[in-house]
Amino acid sequence: MPDIPLLSGFLAGLFGLLIGSFLNVCIHRWPQDLSVVAPRSHCPGCEQQIAWYDNIPVFSWMFLRARCRHCKQPISWRYPLVELLTAVCFFWFAASLGLTLACLKYCIFAAMQIGLLFSDLETLLLPDQFTIGGFFVGLAFAPFVPVPDSTFGFIASLSGSSPGPRASSIGEALLGGILPAGSLWLMGWLFMKFRQKDGLGFGDVKMIAMVGAFLGLRGALLTVILGSIAGSVIGLAYIKFTRQDVGDYQLPFGTFLGAAALAVAVTGQNWYWSLFG
Repeated sequence: MPDIPLLSGFLAGLFGLLIGSFLNVCIHRWPQDLSVVAPRSHCPGCEQQIAWYDNIPVFSWMFLRARCRHCKQPISWRYPLVELLTAVCFFWFAASLGLTLACLKYCIFAAMQIGLLFSDLETLLLPDQFTIGGFFVGLAFAPFVPVPDSTFGFIASLSGSSPGPRASSIGEALLGGILPAGSLWLMGWLFMKFRQKDGLGFGDVKMIAMVGAFLGLRGALLTVILGSIAGSVIGLAYIKFTRQDVGDYQLPFGTFLGAAALAVAVTGQNWYWSLFG
């Protein structure tokens, strides 16, 4: 008899390859305000439409040796990487959670984070379709898949109220989305007032609101902490290695937030917060 979790993970991974292929379209087109529906996929160099057999996730990139069939222009490594990363995340959640509504929620969350991660890395833009759209998707899941947090419930208990499971989960999603995003916005506003230049893009604020709607307040805070540490260390190392001006370099903070959010979703939150308790 086949191992059911592994079989579920394998099927989800195959589906993840297809979703990753669609994410590549979104990453390329949404920052340019282009439709992801039409026109059909084409080479940005020679503008030839890509045949279906040249659009198979990962395998076509390898078979074509990372070059367009027609004009031989290089095809970015981002395409197979996005597809493989999406497939791995889908495999993980399906194998861990089964083919459940919770699995669907976290697969959607992972896909959005991957889209944001690579979009910010390439364009320094975080499309609203992922951030604002993701925030409302997270809220829509909240009544049916509990948000992994208890902060709202604790605050409600202090006031003497005891909301039901669904109301509590919605409260966790709202609190997780609004509070850390509002705090980030305030920090960016203060930085602008004192330094007279942008220190944090509003896209990052919307991104954290989306993360909080899925993972709750603690998940959003942990994402900010891990993303900030990684961004500081890797960003400073990159600036020093490439000899860039620290004052002018624009850090793709959303890339680090996306990687941190994926890590929090995959590994959970208890491992970190237990260090303080």
